[in-house]
Amino acid sequence: MRAPSGTARRTVLAGSIALALLTTAPTAHALSEHPQRPHGSLVLVGGGLKDDNKQVYGEIIRRAGGPSARIGVITAASVPESQDPHAGDPEMCSNSACNGAYYADLFKRHGAADAQWIPLDIDHVANADADAVVAQVNSMSGFFFGGGDQYRYLTTLLHGDRHTDSKVLAALRAKLAHGAVVSGSSAGAQITSGPDMVSGGESYEGLRDGSAPGYYEDPARLAHIPEGGFGFLRSGLIDTHTGAYGREGRALRLAADTGHDRVYALEENTALVVDDPGTDREHLTVLGPNGVAVLDLRGARAHTSAAGWTLRGARYTYLTDHDRYDAGTWTPRPAPGKRPLNPTSTVPVPANTDVFNSAANPDGTPYSFRTTARALASTRAQNTANATTFESGPRFDVTFSKAGGFSGWTGDGATAQTLIGMRIGITPR
Repeated sequence: MRAPSGTARRTVLAGSIALALLTTAPTAHALSEHPQRPHGSLVLVGGGLKDDNKQVYGEIIRRAGGPSARIGVITAASVPESQDPHAGDPEMCSNSACNGAYYADLFKRHGAADAQWIPLDIDHVANADADAVVAQVNSMSGFFFGGGDQYRYLTTLLHGDRHTDSKVLAALRAKLAHGAVVSGSSAGAQITSGPDMVSGGESYEGLRDGSAPGYYEDPARLAHIPEGGFGFLRSGLIDTHTGAYGREGRALRLAADTGHDRVYALEENTALVVDDPGTDREHLTVLGPNGVAVLDLRGARAHTSAAGWTLRGARYTYLTDHDRYDAGTWTPRPAPGKRPLNPTSTVPVPANTDVFNSAANPDGTPYSFRTTARALASTRAQNTANATTFESGPRFDVTFSKAGGFSGWTGDGATAQTLIGMRIGITPR
């Protein structure tokens, strides 16, 4: 079968909102400083999780019990077999059952004692309240939610527009509270959101038009579900595929529109590990080759004029492998071995005319926003840099600034890896 691709950049769920929507032992880099606490943990991946990512799969398995781990795989965000034209072809299929079997096999190959598909999808919504499926969930020590469309998770596990827990979701909440690990990639990470979970949209259209509650057939329209997802992580909004799809702009606009002062913007093939979610001890760790951006809007001010939408005073922190973050105190802690970056380059920051990697640009570059931020951190030739959107009418200018409180961190003494507190402004012209 084809590897599950997670959430495509532009995905439209059939119907409308009325529808309801290799063995790996723990390594020296495993987060093993503390034994399993009574509260469980989250391992959230921004999509694009590669089959050979031993670091992330190994962390999920370790937290689920190591060699005795039993992983329940939930892929209800995928289309069901009835909507997959390749359902009968094991080499081409990409439906809920096919993807569930795929991930179950991966977890077993990475060292889990057992991994099973939990038979839920939009063709089998009733299973979310079936006692036999609840019993299957209760026999597991960890869970993985696959990608696709997060609205299908609302349909299957939250009774759609009723937004009430199914029996399976109630069992999952209890397992998490008693120490289980809940993990997910792409839509499977997004669904752990609290209120105002993003349900679609692109950065430019979001900056131009603002956000709206609901789920829309137009995938470029910035939209959100006011009631949110499962609410496992509530200390900030969540976005996924952030740098690869240039979603920093939509994340900032949605947060400003809905009154949130923090966004966890997850990158592909990289995990945000959350210990003690929802408690005053909540702390987070990044694992993987990319990073997680923390967008801080506590001091930001947004307004709309005849020219368009403006944002001033947002902060951008980019955390990389083994960096930590204390949610309660808003404190980033670079990983041991990283040290403050002393910029020596005098090369100006390269021009960036597509800061959000527009889907309309055939020559767009992933991680464009991060590239400009790191280039600014690495030079002593300038303290600010400007970039623009690919689209015009209006065109948006994005200003990056090494204002007070900014620091860059490096592991090799030369390249900027971790960035803390870079100031971001967005203005129309």
